[in-house]
Parts: sequence; structure tokens; C-alpha cells
Amino acid sequence: MKSVEIQGNVRTEVGSKYAKAERKAGNVPCVVYGGEAPIHFSAPTLAFKGLVYTAEAKTAKITVGDATVEAVIQDIQFHPVTDQLMHIDFIQLVEGKPVTMDIPVVLNGQARGVLAGGKLKTILRKLSVRAVPGQFPESIELDITGLRIGKSIRVSDVPAEGFEILNADTAVIVTVKKARGAVDDNDDEEEEGEAAAE
Repeated sequence: MKSVEIQGNVRTEVGSKYAKAERKAGNVPCVVYGGEAPIHFSAPTLAFKGLVYTAEAKTAKITVGDATVEAVIQDIQFHPVTDQLMHIDFIQLVEGKPVTMDIPVVLNGQARGVLAGGKLKTILRKLSVRAVPGQFPESIELDITGLRIGKSIRVSDVPAEGFEILNADTAVIVTVKKARGAVDDNDDEEEEGEAAAE
């Protein structure tokens, strides 16, 4: 999995007043949890571009003073109006200790139902995955070529080796909806069924 290097400055003063001053200076206040003690730091907003504004799942290599830790994003806060990056909580990666991370879903192929005129609808673009460091997939790839109109791929259909998916098993990841003018792509099966009945 790719990693983004972030050079942070120690935040000696914490609290909303100091966080506001950091944001005014163009920085994002952050905290790293999961180690011996929380690490409070800030870094320029641009430093997080390759980590936050990307479809890929990445870890962060955070250097604050003499210490460097590997971490993943646990929570992000954006300003409700301006969408400005307000605060990031990280969780430190410790060997053998499971953590949770959002992993992107990648769809491969052209769904059979779409070729018949249906409309592909992606419900979940990321899945919440729990694993120990080193076991995270970079993405969760799904083959949608056999997906017919009215059919879906659910969380329970995803093979998870070495990691656990925390979303509900019944949650729909992607589905093909019937659209106006769509051809019924289940004709073959119906004809076979009728022939067998006769």
C-alpha cells in the first residue's frame, strides 16, 4: 500500500482557540492515537492532498520532531459550508494490532444488465475493513460482467482473506436497475426453464 509522507509541527497548546489559529495560518490540526500517548501536531493543508483527496487507500508516514510513525486516517472533519479540512484523527499502525480503514471498491468489466439497457448504480464506493498492518488490500475488486438487471452484489458476496469487512453482510455494493427501453436479459433462463417443465 502506498504511503504519503507528512512533516508535522508539534502542537503544544490544544483546544478550539489554538486549533482556530492553526487553521487561520493554513494548517490542519491533527491527533495520532494508538501509541503510548496521543501525538498532537499540525501540518499545511496541502500536505494532505495526496492522502485525503484521492480514491486510493493510503497510509501516512508522519514525522513530528524526532519521531516518525505510520498511521491511517480514522476520522476527518470538513467545514459544513466551505468544505475546508478542519481536523484529522489518525490511528497509529502497530504490528499485530488490528485497525480499521476505508478501502475503495473497484468494478471490473461491463455488466450484462447494462448491455441490455439497464443502469448500473454504485451504492458503496468504499468498504470499512479491519485488519492488522500489512494485510490491507489496496482495493476491493469486483467482477460485474455477470450482473443482470435487478441483480446486486452484496457485502456477503465479497471474499475476504486476511481481513474483515465491517459493513453489514446484506448491504448492497452495486446493482443494475431496470431502465426504460431495457431488454429483459433473463430470457434465456426462462426459455430453458419452460423447456425443462415440458
